[in-house]
Amino acid sequence: MKTELKEISPTQRELKIEIDADVVKASYGRVSRKYAQKANIPGFRKGFAPVDVVKLRFAEEIKNDVLQDVIPAQVTEAIREHDLQPLAEPQLHLEDHENVKVNGSENVRLHVHLEVMPEIPTPNYKGIELIRRVKPVEQGEIEDLIANRLQKEATLIPIEGRASEIGDTIIVDLEGRFDDKPDADPIQANDLDITLGDEVIENSFTDNLVGLNVDDEKDFTVSYPETFSSADLAGKTLHYKAKVKSIGRSEVPELDDDWAKSLDEGYESLSDLREKLRKDLESYAKTDADARVRNNAIAKLIEENAFEVPNSLIENQARNLLNNFAQDLQQRGVDLNNVENEFIQMAYGNMRMQAERDVMGALLLEKVAELEKVEVGEQEVNEEIERLAEYYRMPAEEIRKSLSQNGGLDNIRNNLKTRKSIEAVIEHAKVTDGDWIDETAQPPAEEEKPKKKAAKGKKGEKGEKVKE
Repeated sequence: MKTELKEISPTQRELKIEIDADVVKASYGRVSRKYAQKANIPGFRKGFAPVDVVKLRFAEEIKNDVLQDVIPAQVTEAIREHDLQPLAEPQLHLEDHENVKVNGSENVRLHVHLEVMPEIPTPNYKGIELIRRVKPVEQGEIEDLIANRLQKEATLIPIEGRASEIGDTIIVDLEGRFDDKPDADPIQANDLDITLGDEVIENSFTDNLVGLNVDDEKDFTVSYPETFSSADLAGKTLHYKAKVKSIGRSEVPELDDDWAKSLDEGYESLSDLREKLRKDLESYAKTDADARVRNNAIAKLIEENAFEVPNSLIENQARNLLNNFAQDLQQRGVDLNNVENEFIQMAYGNMRMQAERDVMGALLLEKVAELEKVEVGEQEVNEEIERLAEYYRMPAEEIRKSLSQNGGLDNIRNNLKTRKSIEAVIEHAKVTDGDWIDETAQPPAEEEKPKKKAAKGKKGEKGEKVKE
């Protein structure tokens, strides 16, 4: 067997293989004899037809079997000879497939295309410039948190002796039938809370349920817009029947020291509550700033040490990202059968771009770990398991047993190694503190400048414009 290796790109290799005629001939003889033993050819007893007749009768079948018998072993041997480690199934291309001879009269030639891991460059990660920006805590954020907490502590006070009004919360039994499917099973919801006038409530419900008393029933129709949040209701018209079971008004506690103390969370006063909320927000802002520094460190590492990433690794990571995206959509109540193919293709395109960066970042961090001699000790793994046990409120041994069964312990080691590699990059970086900039905010649109009117010059004797 003769082989020749050619480098197409950092991740692509072409292997030219010429299989000796003697190897092909030996296989041709074995395969032909097998066919002769089983062949059922008119004029001959089964298994007694001459081999030459069998070769003519089953020429194409024998040819395919010979190639299937010879090529895989020869390709494997050639890959081993050149010390190649393919990342995906090699792609084979037989020269002149239609006319190739397998009777041993000539060598068989083929090309094999393989994808391999490129040589990862020694990353330039020392001295990367990073800016740490901590978001300042606004007083309005604190007041919003307190307002939300007040709403959670609100109680519904029953109202008697009057009809429902805007701002009331009514409890109704609701039955709805689709206009285009009147005989289908109705939508039913019992003890449904509806706050009249709330922005999340369809206006038609507020309009039709204002002015009703307890035990009143009302029929009304709602036509949902095409852009409605629920895909099952968007663009549909439903006929509803509602029965009012109770009417109430939500009352929030008075915002004072007594309310702060009533939360049983150690607050001594309302000002104490505000101060502790501020500290919590400031702590979160610092944690978020650190996370953005880590993300920016990886981005800079990729930007300054780019290399060609194997397509098979990109495809694999893109599929993982797409699967996670699909699961997230399902958890949000989206029926994947109703998702248009164009949207899926667009999402996959975005996932593929992210996947390339993910793989490149992971490979570069692996190289950093090698250079920095990053190691993960068993004690660190145990501490991570303890943190998981505390988070999930489960015994640590139960967590360890579960992780051991599905390879989770290796994932923990890899995650810790990646985390320590990122910290190594940051330790060697030049990190400075900067003013807060919301990097996620869209830049304001530039106002269109008024177009200048063409100057009207005076006309010369020949009708030409001249400057004034």
